[in-house]
Amino acid sequence: MFIIHTVSELRQLLQLARRQNKTIGLVPTMGALHAGHLSLVQACKTQCAFTVATVFVNPTQFNNPDDLHNYPRTLKSDSVLLQNNGANILFAPGEKEIYPEPDTRVFHFGDLENVMEGKFRPGHFNGVAQVVSRLFAITQPDYAFFGEKDFQQLAIIRALVAQLEEKPVIVGCPVVREDDGLAMSSRNALLSKKQREHAPLIAATLMQAKEKAKTLPVAEVKQWAAGAINADSELEVEYIEIADEKTLQPIKQWSDAAHARLFAAVYARPVRLIDNIALN
Repeated sequence: MFIIHTVSELRQLLQLARRQNKTIGLVPTMGALHAGHLSLVQACKTQCAFTVATVFVNPTQFNNPDDLHNYPRTLKSDSVLLQNNGANILFAPGEKEIYPEPDTRVFHFGDLENVMEGKFRPGHFNGVAQVVSRLFAITQPDYAFFGEKDFQQLAIIRALVAQLEEKPVIVGCPVVREDDGLAMSSRNALLSKKQREHAPLIAATLMQAKEKAKTLPVAEVKQWAAGAINADSELEVEYIEIADEKTLQPIKQWSDAAHARLFAAVYARPVRLIDNIALN
């Protein structure tokens, strides 16, 4: 595996791969890798002859400076994991490589960006679009792989591709969970021991809500789920939403969407965790 820090070096290697007619897959990450990220690498390897994984903690997508400062950075162990899982390149650039000039671009995604994460984290998805579009321009991948844990982000990236010259096929990969159900996230490493013991309640509540959705109205399912999580002293709901999988717009009754999904954002202060589950 090559460990590359500059755009020029990366492009040279990718040019060689293209001359050999290799299909190039991209796995963008912010590092602090876990089995969820590695599942993306494995999915990439099944479809692509050449796998590029990136590790870059993107400052433009953080609306909370403390969150940016505290985000775990574990490049040394990340590189070992990527090498052991068969990545061909680890691209770990500095900020100036991604943003040689301040990125002032503003992207618009309509209703997709005005709900849930977009509502509670203003500017977040514009930052995501900035960095992903830069990575697409730099690597020009045939495929790019993203996890469904960040389901709204996945929808935003699919919408982004429609606006760009680079149009890789976007592949969504299933949420990977710990044995106790907690959705794998780099932020899990920031939880205290007590918080980590309580955090699986989030996933357990979503699973129970899926059963309740068979008999209860939308509003009652949301109310029950929020109450169940808030009853735990270590957890605090930021939002619980049930939305159409395609439009991400909230639904009021089950007939409003052929495919509904339950979304949750929960604080185990100061750590913010998200999760989601398909309901029908």
